Amino acid sequence: MAQPDDSDADFALSPQLLLNAYAAGVFPMSEHRDDPEVYWVDPRRRGVLPLEGFHLSRSLARRMRRARYNVTLNAAFADVVDACADREETWISNEIRNQYLALHQLGHAHSIEVWSDGNLIGGVYGVTLGAAFFGESMFSRQTDASKLALAHLVDHLRRCGFTLFDTQFITAHLATLGAIEISRAEYHKRLDAALRKRAHIDHMPLCDTPYCVVQRMTQTS
Repeated sequence: MAQPDDSDADFALSPQLLLNAYAAGVFPMSEHRDDPEVYWVDPRRRGVLPLEGFHLSRSLARRMRRARYNVTLNAAFADVVDACADREETWISNEIRNQYLALHQLGHAHSIEVWSDGNLIGGVYGVTLGAAFFGESMFSRQTDASKLALAHLVDHLRRCGFTLFDTQFITAHLATLGAIEISRAEYHKRLDAALRKRAHIDHMPLCDTPYCVVQRMTQTS
């Protein structure tokens, strides 16, 4: 994950404090897994993934049409968080992990899991508030697994009425999928609009048929 460009250390987390932070346009990070401090980050340039602008490459569409995987929603939230943190350097401290698990129990944090032969091969998790989804982290254990997770997530968020997918920072990986970078002022404008709306990630069942997801994305691209 990219390094924050504006941050402040702050006090202990709580689920309500996290939700207030997201509503204010900031999010938490730590320096490492055992770091007791949390830094509140509000980047000068913000990454967002337009829900109508997901770039489905031909190679990813072919992989989806083969359907050699299955996708679930909130079936293994803790496992996804742990997989995202399972790297040499991680901003997901033990305290941050515990608070996201608490947010999940409260219905504000969610995960998409990608499975192959019963094994968890990829996933993404984030926080929902209003009609905004704040993407936190993703992982991949097989080629394109995180891209599959994002494709299904974007499709599901769009069908459930979400209007903002916040990726925090933009990376080369996200840019290939259609993510763009906007100013802090523009981000807060979009965030305010999303918070005035209501959307629920469980408004409808997750469409786990890859072909239908590809068809919808092809029609709207």
